[in-house]
Parts: sequence; structure tokens; C-alpha cells
Amino acid sequence: MNEILEKLLEAVEFGKVDIKSPYPPQLRGQDGSTELTLKAIENGINPQQILELALIPAMANVGKKFSENKIFVPQMLMSARAMGASMIQLKPFFTSGEIKTKGTFIIGTVKGDLHDIGKNLVAMMVEGGGWTIVDLGVDVGSERFIEALKNSPGAIVGLSALLTTTMVNMGEIVSAIKKQSPETKILIGGAPVNMDFCEKIGADFYAPDPQGAVEYLNKMAS
Repeated sequence: MNEILEKLLEAVEFGKVDIKSPYPPQLRGQDGSTELTLKAIENGINPQQILELALIPAMANVGKKFSENKIFVPQMLMSARAMGASMIQLKPFFTSGEIKTKGTFIIGTVKGDLHDIGKNLVAMMVEGGGWTIVDLGVDVGSERFIEALKNSPGAIVGLSALLTTTMVNMGEIVSAIKKQSPETKILIGGAPVNMDFCEKIGADFYAPDPQGAVEYLNKMAS
């Protein structure tokens, strides 16, 4: 693999955003994901290759380590920030259609719930996996999910909740979406949620962690 892409993969995996970033210590003073993405573009590397050979594998490594408890939320957030810095450089190529995405993923924290760390991690991991993200934010009711689906037909929906008092709102939202668009796939996640609850409310999949969401979406795209 191209040396620039190898370094970019490493920078994203270990959370090196730019040359000024002191983290991680072993990459101190070296280019981060921002500089390396720009170098790759300047060297004529196809933007799709940047995504598929560096960013997607890097975030897959991060997701695997997180699910195996080898890293934790702070390290994952650093990696997601580094990936986000690369994606900023690649945004024009997504807009122009030069980079083909796997599909659209609409995500939001459900009505009554203002927690967003878990939702943000999933959104960043999924974006790093090659998907277009529509992030509706927090405290999102069924109407906004349905409106977003009208603007992005064929999208997959993700619902997040951190509280037992708000997870019940997932059922109402799933029901409303399925009534409007029965073929829409819905996945749910969050601390109080499990597969039994997923089946009870009629959602399609429960993801225990961000990597689980990425793997499910990739199956849907294949």
C-alpha cells in the first residue's frame, strides 16, 4: 500500500488529528490525518482509495479494539476526531459524486433524551465506514425522522437512548416510521436497550456498540 495511506491509516487509528497534536505520544511531531489526507490528494491518490484503503480500515480497527475492551471511549473519540478531520478534506469529493457512499444513515437520540456521546460515536464510526450521515441531534420525535426519510429515500434509521425513561419512546417512533415506510430498516442502541426490547418494539436490529452498527449496515449494503 502507498506509504502516505499507511501513515494516514495509523494517524486515524491512533487519533493523530494534525502535526500540532501531542496525542498519541509515539506520533508527536509527525503529520496527522489532516496533513496526510491533503498529501494523498496532492499526490494524485484517488479519493475513493483514501476512504477504502485508509479511513475505513482504520475505523474498523478502532471498532474491533473497542468491542474487545482494548481501548475505551476517550481513545475512540480521538480516533473519530482524526477521521473527521480527514473527512473534511474529502467532503468536496462526496459532494461531486467522485466518492460513492454505501448509503445514507439517519441517526438521532430519541424524544426526551439529551444524551449524545453514544450517538455521536456511532455516527462517526458509520461515516468512517463509508456512509453518508444525516444527524438529527437529540430529543428527536417521529415527525423529524419521517421528514428526514422523505428527503433521503431508502436510508436506514438509527435510534439512540441512554435512559430507561426515554427508551420507551423508541417504540412509538419505530411504529410511526414503519406505518409510513414499512420497508425502512431501523436499528436501535443505548445503555438500557437489548435485543429483547428491539424485537418487542418491532425494530430490525440492536447494536450493542458502534462496531455492531457498522457491521449491520455493511451487511445491508452488500
